[in-house]
Amino acid sequence: MTSDERPQRQRVVLAHRRGARLVRTRVEVQEQTQVGDALVRGLVRAQLGLALRLGAVVVCLVGAIPLLNTLFPGLSAIPVFGIRLNWLVLAGLVYPLLYGIGWSYVRLAEQGERDFVGVIDAEP
Repeated sequence: MTSDERPQRQRVVLAHRRGARLVRTRVEVQEQTQVGDALVRGLVRAQLGLALRLGAVVVCLVGAIPLLNTLFPGLSAIPVFGIRLNWLVLAGLVYPLLYGIGWSYVRLAEQGERDFVGVIDAEP
């Protein structure tokens, strides 16, 4: 063949297969490739951020109790049902608050995991 007789170049395009990305993304996560590792790190980072935000809420709310007792010392001496108010707040409000924040963390973390699975299972 001479330079004038070169065959025409043809562009070959693979057909779009339905579900090809679904399998590939799951495989990347399972085999811990760079893409799969980045996806899992994103999930862990999102859950860490959620835990830190809710932890900051707990610290601020529970930390406000001694601060209020310091600023307003008369509040801690008020008896309610024969129990001093500061102990009633600690026993009656802090534990339900911790339970509620723990419950919301579990729900929000599960939502994050469902979103992660949605990204993995999404079709292109």
